[in-house]
Amino acid sequence: MTQMTRDAHLKGKDLMDMVQLTPKDVGKYALVPGPRERADAIVSKLTNPIKNFSFMEYTMHTGEFSGTRVTAINGGRFAADTSITTEILCNSGVKAMIRLGSCGSLREDIKIGDMVVATTALKGEGVTQYYVDKSFVPTADKQLSKDLKQLAESMLVSHGLVENKVHEGCCWTTDAILRETKDHVNAAIKQGAIAVDMVSAAFLTICQEYKIPAAVILAVSDNVITGEMGFMNADYYMAEAALVDIGLEMVKKLEGAEVAR
Repeated sequence: MTQMTRDAHLKGKDLMDMVQLTPKDVGKYALVPGPRERADAIVSKLTNPIKNFSFMEYTMHTGEFSGTRVTAINGGRFAADTSITTEILCNSGVKAMIRLGSCGSLREDIKIGDMVVATTALKGEGVTQYYVDKSFVPTADKQLSKDLKQLAESMLVSHGLVENKVHEGCCWTTDAILRETKDHVNAAIKQGAIAVDMVSAAFLTICQEYKIPAAVILAVSDNVITGEMGFMNADYYMAEAALVDIGLEMVKKLEGAEVAR
């Protein structure tokens, strides 16, 4: 019987080699939105951005923001493709990562256009079981998350979101967006989830495995409890735009803190 003897068919380092990426090509920090449009918005605010690669619908750019090198990549809308881009970033040697995503609310009082800083995540997708055991809790970097929440709170008003808030807590990550039934949703709520997405558990788990500080901030696009859909809601679009500026300002804060040390 034929059996595989190599450790793995592909590793993160192999993916780097495939796209001809080296550690010197990337920035100190990485901003990781889901859709390409949000990544393009980040790149438009960088000085002298250079395209690192474009491969399988993922595109990475590296440029400067306020004198600090930053990498931006559309990191995937789902856990499976997020695992690919996160492995690439971890192997490239970035010092910290911030995910700029979106989520559904699991509480009536968390409104469309609000933001959620995901401090932990429930593993309801198919990626993390191959990295960690069932007891593992994907956890964001505490200081990064604290700073990110404070920064987001200070920037909401300047982006016209005067009645919106920033929440923090657990995010349930699932692959099955069309099976967010009351049984599954209520089970996640009982475990402490206040939001649902399709990425954060995989993103945080892989970053933890590589010991790279990471944080997650999500714009609320819909409310699972009330059934409200906000994808055409102006508050969601303003929150999505604010994410870009929050991420870039967080890079400045990180660099300032490092210089101060």
